[in-house]
Amino acid sequence: MISFGERVRAATAARGQLCVGIDPHVHLLAEWGLDASAAGVREFGLRTVEAAADLVAVVKPQVSFFERHGSAGFAALEDVLGAARAAGLLVIADAKRGDIGSTMDAYAEAWLTPGSPLEADALTVSPFLGVGALDSTFDLARRHGKGVFVLAATSNPEALPLQRAHRADGATVSADIVREVSARNARTTPEGQWGSLGFVIGATVDWTDAGLSAFSPIAPILGPGFGHQGAEPGELGARFGDLKEAVIASESRSILAAGPDRLAARISERALLYRGD
Repeated sequence: MISFGERVRAATAARGQLCVGIDPHVHLLAEWGLDASAAGVREFGLRTVEAAADLVAVVKPQVSFFERHGSAGFAALEDVLGAARAAGLLVIADAKRGDIGSTMDAYAEAWLTPGSPLEADALTVSPFLGVGALDSTFDLARRHGKGVFVLAATSNPEALPLQRAHRADGATVSADIVREVSARNARTTPEGQWGSLGFVIGATVDWTDAGLSAFSPIAPILGPGFGHQGAEPGELGARFGDLKEAVIASESRSILAAGPDRLAARISERALLYRGD
């Protein structure tokens, strides 16, 4: 079985580092001529998958926009996840789950078990109940060739007091999360391969301010903040340094605002910029 880290490495090398976010905001649904309903988000998601297929390596549905429509929204999300994976896209479910014990185990089984209705290739998770609380999720992901993206350093200002707080040893909370997860990657990743336990690090995060530095082994970095939030493809090296090749550059509004008729063209335009970095 090929690990998730190596699947990301191969896919981004072949199709570039752009990740298309599937975020059916209410205003975007209206601009696309769709209802703010489960049927609307389903159509929005399926159109985005169709436009992204063969142009990028990764898509990232934001689970909350589907979840707000209840059981019908989850059914819509199941269809979008299935269509994306059938199209050969790597799918990151942006659900930011985080809990302890059997509760976290159930979340992991829902999103990372082959054949599950909500099966994705990777899941975003929160480590703020302790990285150790995620160990069974990490183990399940590895067994099934799946990935996990651990929130480490986000760019929203509300996160700064917590994520930039310093431990007794002087490390920031963000840096300690990266250290703990990287240690787990090191124990399970063959030499020369990418780890499958990745990180969410915002593209606009100042690494020095966050106390971050390059880590080993290399693991995928989900980098939201490109496009609408201000980061640009040509800045990959400046923002992520020697780890730039591991970045999955996530864009959503900057692409989705093009509308359904120009969506594929906009994806193609943006994807080319990342391949040229």
